[in-house]
Amino acid sequence: MTEMFNIDHLRHCFARRIEVVAISIKTTNKRLAFNPAVFLGKKGAGRTLVDLKQGEKLFSQGDDSNSVFYLQKGKVKLAVISKRGKEATIALLGAGDFLGEECIAAIQLHRKATATALTPATVLKIERKEMIRVLRQEQAFSEVFVTFMLARNARIQEDLVDQLFNSSEKRLARALLLLAQFGKEGVPETVIPRISQEALAEMIGTTRSRVSFFMNRFRKLGFIEYNGHLSVHSSLLNVILHD
Repeated sequence: MTEMFNIDHLRHCFARRIEVVAISIKTTNKRLAFNPAVFLGKKGAGRTLVDLKQGEKLFSQGDDSNSVFYLQKGKVKLAVISKRGKEATIALLGAGDFLGEECIAAIQLHRKATATALTPATVLKIERKEMIRVLRQEQAFSEVFVTFMLARNARIQEDLVDQLFNSSEKRLARALLLLAQFGKEGVPETVIPRISQEALAEMIGTTRSRVSFFMNRFRKLGFIEYNGHLSVHSSLLNVILHD
């Protein structure tokens, strides 16, 4: 009887121990669940942080394409330079954007554009091998990345329509609103980094004199303010919406 009691007691203890271990494993797994924000927020295996000064290049057209970048803070311009030296801005990127993602396809061996910091910026550099691994293994991250790519595709279409059908005045208004991150999640920045009229002219495909004319007009209408810094108000949307 005593022996039976001891065996039953041992079985009960063993079962209880298994239950505790199972709960511990479940809790640990939950605690260690993959978090895209944490992954993109700090350096680690296959990931390094890069700090850029204003005007500094992250990569140049023709460089080896072997990593993806995630912009943690700051603003970056993507531009293509022709053989004759003419520059065309193809994208204005802000915090939360990826760039250099074309290397994932393993088809594009060299950068097709130059990425330059418009403001001081912090960028997470993710090696191609690590990027592919996390895309394959972590569904949460894949969803974040796919959502970004769909938004980027929609933005490219909007840019094309903007260039084909909109006046330089509307293109300038849209560029300023994008720099202020109107339309993105969260509160718009309103105050945007100092940027030359020459740079704005390059972005929208017009002359500096035309940019100067429209900037003065926007200021008189109360859409923008600039006195050492440039403030963009939501009322600037009226320029885009007005036919």
